[in-house]
Amino acid sequence: MAERHGEVTGYRPSRAPAFAALAFLLLALAAGFLPVLRLGLAQGLQGLDPYVIRVLSFTLLQAGLSTLISVGLGLPLARALARRPSFFGRGLILRLLNLPLALPSIVVIIGIIEVYGARGWLGGFFDIYGLQGILLAHVFFNVPLAARLLLSDLERIPPESWKLGAQLGFRPRDYWRRLEWPTLRAGVPGVALLIFLLCAASFAVVLTLGGGPRATTLEVAIYQSLRADFDPQRASMLAFVQLLLCGGLALLAQRWGGLAQGWPVLRISPRRYDGRSGPSRLLDAGIVLLALLLLLPPLAALVSAGVMRVSPSPVLLRALLTSLGLGAASAILAFALVWALAVLAVRSGAWRRITALAVLTSWIVPPAALATGWFVTLIAHAGVAGLSAFLVIAMNAMMSLPFVARVLLPALSRSAESHDRLCLGLGIAGWNRFRLVELPAMKRAIGLALVLALILSLGDLTAISLFGTQDFMTLPSLIYRQMGSYRFDEAIGTALVLSAIVLVFSSLAERWGAAR
Repeated sequence: MAERHGEVTGYRPSRAPAFAALAFLLLALAAGFLPVLRLGLAQGLQGLDPYVIRVLSFTLLQAGLSTLISVGLGLPLARALARRPSFFGRGLILRLLNLPLALPSIVVIIGIIEVYGARGWLGGFFDIYGLQGILLAHVFFNVPLAARLLLSDLERIPPESWKLGAQLGFRPRDYWRRLEWPTLRAGVPGVALLIFLLCAASFAVVLTLGGGPRATTLEVAIYQSLRADFDPQRASMLAFVQLLLCGGLALLAQRWGGLAQGWPVLRISPRRYDGRSGPSRLLDAGIVLLALLLLLPPLAALVSAGVMRVSPSPVLLRALLTSLGLGAASAILAFALVWALAVLAVRSGAWRRITALAVLTSWIVPPAALATGWFVTLIAHAGVAGLSAFLVIAMNAMMSLPFVARVLLPALSRSAESHDRLCLGLGIAGWNRFRLVELPAMKRAIGLALVLALILSLGDLTAISLFGTQDFMTLPSLIYRQMGSYRFDEAIGTALVLSAIVLVFSSLAERWGAAR
């Protein structure tokens, strides 16, 4: 309906902002993609030396194992929560499942080290550094993600289907075979591909828990080649391999709608008639308890250890202000880019396809690959130091585009259907329309989009690690530096400050999302 709405009313927004947004994205992608492509093709197969092969193999290994474990645990957890729609504490558990999606990686890693590290609650249980630690951190993040996405699929099954199954005398395996699995079968591949992509492009987890060259992924190897070894050619080859891997996975995952899922809003669960036996209740309770044992200890350790270790200092204050400033700037940039494209996308099928591809390009070209191209380009022409802030803002904004688009496109489509005729008749367009019509009508959606982009920027470690300097740091980079200099007590306090700020904005986003 929205696609034909502009044709029906005759309302034609200006295309200049959309062309400017496309020009910005194309320039940013070209500056990152073309140098990587040129250097990667120039090296050819001889660039695939044993080191690159070993890094690629470990990237695939840890991403594959993380995906299998995460989906393997997330699927029964989603089913247990779907079968128990009204038990005491279910709402709290659903909120706990949101926490790993909101908390920055470096914050959760602090909690994991506090529990499983050598001096942690379960110290000596296993080596936290290496493949085991990477898998543990990825499972912590991705089991809740898999459970939330699959639970939202299960809750789309019509209530009438459960009633019909009860009337036909379905047993638990019949519900699974006839109702649950046909629904999940379409969603599981997309969820698995999304998790695999996130793990393959993981940076903070592998950088802090990898433990050395034997446990290095493509993303971290690119960072080491650029910042430690200053070897742009090696970084370009690694980025070229990662580009092929992640680009193919991103396009494949988008087929199932897996990249821009965001945080699913769950509906009220229908009444179910399966899983009422004693063994089924015990099994579901055990699955939920296992999930809590995975999620709660790192969070509890972070809070209990960090409360007494928060030490305000000029460095902490400067990093906090830098994080908020960069986050606000990247959120505004992401909003401006998506808005310029979305205004046309909700009124034109062609622009809708262009917008979908534009917001996806930041996922097709991984951050480290993009940063490698920018690094090579700027080293050749301008240098990096003076542009560090802009590069961090641009990269964080581009990584936020799918989430901002997911919020703005539906809201702007409803606004177009409601207001196009009125604005055309009154001659209201451009900035005046945004100020007088869109802003009052869409203030919650606009606020939610800005907050989501701000949250993503606050927790980012990739961009600031690649482009930051000794005096230019955010809270995540400060935490990493404190850990690297064995000031773990200070790192825990800083992590608690960052997590508190992120949770405040996350609560605001959740409230606005529920209001919408």
